[in-house]
Amino acid sequence: MSPTKVILCLVLLGAPQCTWGLKGKKPKENPIDKIQSVANFNPQQFLGKWYLLSVASQCNYLKTNNHRVEATILKASMSKDRRGQEAMAVSTFRKLDGICWEIKHSYQPSKSSNSRFTLKAKGYQGSLDMVVGETDYQNYAILYYQRRNKITIKLYGRKTTVSEEIYRKLDDLAGKQGIDVENIYPFPAYGFCESADEFHILDEVPR
Repeated sequence: MSPTKVILCLVLLGAPQCTWGLKGKKPKENPIDKIQSVANFNPQQFLGKWYLLSVASQCNYLKTNNHRVEATILKASMSKDRRGQEAMAVSTFRKLDGICWEIKHSYQPSKSSNSRFTLKAKGYQGSLDMVVGETDYQNYAILYYQRRNKITIKLYGRKTTVSEEIYRKLDDLAGKQGIDVENIYPFPAYGFCESADEFHILDEVPR
């Protein structure tokens, strides 16, 4: 797998083995549709910088390589997609082999709810679904991601930590998805990238 695909996979779901090479028919039920999303979601209040604090996932790669995870920042802003419609532009900053990368994506809101989004990236086939499960905008956000009917939950914070109550909330929500506590992985609270040079920017926004 090329370095470009590796960094894209790490950003989307935590590890390359979780996003490629999955075969077989999709189940009739779509797991992400069962996730309760934020009511009256306010995209403007959600914008800005978020620190990735923990990831809940059954990914085999994370089970054996969670000690290699890197500090990650997400920066969200509003933009227009190629059709001129409102979208959420997301830049993710993280290191790969000690070098800071910026990965650009565009999330299109669902017609049914503005707290549900679909991402289509140039770096892989298919789409990624994302749901804003919970947020108070000022302290934390819990986001659900689905790729090929596999759910990953990510906890973000406006600061590099949140209250114990929020961490326990993540434990409970992960359990409801069949993800055990030992499969919830904390991310570093230091060593963040705030920018990347022009040679380490992956623009995955479809044109």
